[in-house]
Amino acid sequence: MKLATLKNGRRDGQLVVVSKDLSHAVTVGDIAVTMQQALDDWATVAPQLELVSQQLNLGQRSDAIDFDQNACLSPLPRAYQWVDGSAYVNHVELVRKARGAEMPESFWTDPLVYQGGSDAFLAPRQDIEMGSTDWGVDFESEVAIITDDVPMGCNAEQGLEHIKLLMLVNDVSLRNLIPAELAKGFGFYQSKPSSAFSPVAVTPDELGDDWRDGKVHLPLITHLNGELFGRPNAGVDMTFDFPTLVEHAAKTRPLASGCIIGSGTVSNYDRSAGSSCLAELRMLEIIADGKPSTPFMQYGDIVKIEMVASDQSIFGSIEQTLIHYTGS
Repeated sequence: MKLATLKNGRRDGQLVVVSKDLSHAVTVGDIAVTMQQALDDWATVAPQLELVSQQLNLGQRSDAIDFDQNACLSPLPRAYQWVDGSAYVNHVELVRKARGAEMPESFWTDPLVYQGGSDAFLAPRQDIEMGSTDWGVDFESEVAIITDDVPMGCNAEQGLEHIKLLMLVNDVSLRNLIPAELAKGFGFYQSKPSSAFSPVAVTPDELGDDWRDGKVHLPLITHLNGELFGRPNAGVDMTFDFPTLVEHAAKTRPLASGCIIGSGTVSNYDRSAGSSCLAELRMLEIIADGKPSTPFMQYGDIVKIEMVASDQSIFGSIEQTLIHYTGS
């Protein structure tokens, strides 16, 4: 089943069921008006939405409308919690190596996560507005999950059952603001502005065999200004699978339905697959040449993030342009 949230003039939008080929959609206000409402009563609502999905894909819905990705908000335009991990530890290792720092052994056994701002996600086709390119604007292409209610102390095996939807994310990062913030010893804030998510969120069964071991085994494709930037496989070199991230996040607190957990920047040891963020490419350049040659994003740059199976886009695409923010 594929779900999306259309713009309707309200901040939480209108939930719709989307066809497998992303061509048509059906509004389902009689079942659930918003994505959060559906997640709050998932056990009851999901079977009803699944029936609509089956009918839509069989061409049996006379109320189907054309699906326009440009009309989408992020599946959850705002969420009770957004937790981003760093599941691809080789990426962390690379960043530390470039600055001559050793990586603690615990990073291989204890996941890194941070709690990001979740009150104002960007739409998947919304411009990234920034006051200055001196902040080191970077994209981070990731996979994310959405959970239902997760009890505190949930283990990884149980965590798998709480994963209800998957989507893609552009976790926008301001690289030049990060060092000073981390030096304070209190984590990210200004350096992590609003993220954007893919137009469509899908249930794990939509991925078939490509969803296994709590991972998505498909390339995550990023283009920058129309040129392929990277296509590392999200199922390869993922040190911590999603159920493990759920377990980690729920160790000392319950997770409310609609909690989003990100994978962190998708990264492979096989560097021929390219990268999922500018920072990683710059680190490789530092290791090879002693200095980076690739700049961070400049005004007018366009990033596109997508995942494809059998020549069909699964989640739709995140497509965003960096523009100058001049104030409201």
